[in-house]
Amino acid sequence: MGTDWRQILNREWQKSPLTDEEALLLLQAADIWELGQAADLMRQHHHPDSPVTFIIDRNINYTNVCTNQCKFCAFYRQADAQDAYLLDDQSIYQKIGETIAAGGTQIMLQGGLHPGLGLAYFEKLLRGIKERFAITIHSLSPTEIVDLAAKERLTVQETLSRLKKAGLDSLPGGGAEILDDAVRLRVSPDKISVQQWLDTMATAHRLGMATTATMVIGLGETYQQRINHLRVVRELQALTGGFRAFIMWTFQPGNTQLGGGKASSWEYLRTLAVARLYLHNIKHLQGSWVTQGQSIGQLTLAFGANDLGSIMLEENVVRAAGTANHMSTEYMVDIIRGAGKKAAQRDTAYNIIKMY
Repeated sequence: MGTDWRQILNREWQKSPLTDEEALLLLQAADIWELGQAADLMRQHHHPDSPVTFIIDRNINYTNVCTNQCKFCAFYRQADAQDAYLLDDQSIYQKIGETIAAGGTQIMLQGGLHPGLGLAYFEKLLRGIKERFAITIHSLSPTEIVDLAAKERLTVQETLSRLKKAGLDSLPGGGAEILDDAVRLRVSPDKISVQQWLDTMATAHRLGMATTATMVIGLGETYQQRINHLRVVRELQALTGGFRAFIMWTFQPGNTQLGGGKASSWEYLRTLAVARLYLHNIKHLQGSWVTQGQSIGQLTLAFGANDLGSIMLEENVVRAAGTANHMSTEYMVDIIRGAGKKAAQRDTAYNIIKMY
């Protein structure tokens, strides 16, 4: 078996994409250091002499009310809960103003599926933001889009078209977790299906809205189910080319109904490296310091990642599950330089704004 995985890593996989069987073997058996070296070669293939990038943005969780009530989420509340909330527009505007003052270029509006919010609410909010601020709105996951379309009895395309016209620039990949319906039925039975997530992303791509693809490991999924996730992402990218980046993190079990233990950092790095090799048609791969901490975040730069995500001026979902890591621009630059690489601030489209 050892010879088999080495043969996979030693061939020219840049020109011949990994098969599912090969990716599964690498997850199961490959030496983690040799796997990391191969993933780093793939990173160099995509980004020769390029700096490691990061973005300054803010996750604004406009509400914690959600009807999905996923078993892995510690953030959601029922509408009648004492600590349920919905931010007013002025509070959101204040957060955006603070983001811009801190050098931020992007906001992520993400919340639960609030039963009282319809399309008109989001159109008004998006227009109000664009009238007041020059900032990219990278917001509303496929789960929220499908929910809005159902409420308004519109198609996903009609819903996205109206949101785009109101100011929505791009979609994050939230709600993907593991794109395998057996996993989804177990951990989030009321959430959208794999096909709904893919169809929403494909529709956004057709409308000219680039998106990101995400993955959460440690939900009790098998290695094969992780490969199933990577496969459907790669197949959609081959059709549309609309995914700017792939972002993966680990399930944080604190305060959740699902509970259990955390996937280890080694498990995270192993899966990240295989993702870098398998997703040959997605240019950018992000490492997660938010769930892994700064030290492992730095180590992702040797396992295929070329981007360390956001300074994240605000983050509440992971924090609700008991994990809180902090970052500043200065520390981010130090982490990147400590890995022997150049650091650069980017925008949502991965254009370089500032070199350090």
